[in-house]
Amino acid sequence: MIYKFYQQYIFPHLLNQVMQTASLMDKRRELLLAVSGEALEIGFGTGLNLPFYQNVDTLYALEPNIDIYHLAAERVHSTPFDVQHVQAGAEKLPFADNSLDHIISTWTLCSVAEIEQALDEIYRVLKPTGTFHLVEHVQHNENTKIRHLQNALNPIQKKVADGCNLNRNIEKLLKNAQFELYECQYFDAAGIPKIGSRMLLARARKL
Repeated sequence: MIYKFYQQYIFPHLLNQVMQTASLMDKRRELLLAVSGEALEIGFGTGLNLPFYQNVDTLYALEPNIDIYHLAAERVHSTPFDVQHVQAGAEKLPFADNSLDHIISTWTLCSVAEIEQALDEIYRVLKPTGTFHLVEHVQHNENTKIRHLQNALNPIQKKVADGCNLNRNIEKLLKNAQFELYECQYFDAAGIPKIGSRMLLARARKL
């Protein structure tokens, strides 16, 4: 009962604050300014990406957690383009094969329960000429001490952060799902604890 209350009423507000860290907002801008036309955002959250979509006509906002989506109401209302809420999980996308030019994920793949299935779905609905744009926190492969700490603390992290994993190797998962990364940028985000500060900004397409 207490944990459910935390998930519904406390964690969404904590997440909204953490994800507004200045260094993360800068990377949202870098990732999203190139997106145009019709797009699907996986894990829409509280709508923090909305100001950075400068050339979008329609955004499909995939967010299974209705309590989190409600926090986006004011941002959605003030957005000049069409935002359509899609209450579904990334593991089963309600879109036709090869139907979308742009799919976006910002700090979402860490918390998808069936990550391989979700990437298969993203691959399925992305057009052959489409782009998967993403920025995620990842396993720190260059620092053994931090990587071991990520592995040790991951079970606790998943509990307190609604399923978020500290130690996913997103680049490897993308390649296993038959994506080609034509942009791949690792960085350490300022203002984030070292255990979760290693990030990957990437753009991928179907092989």
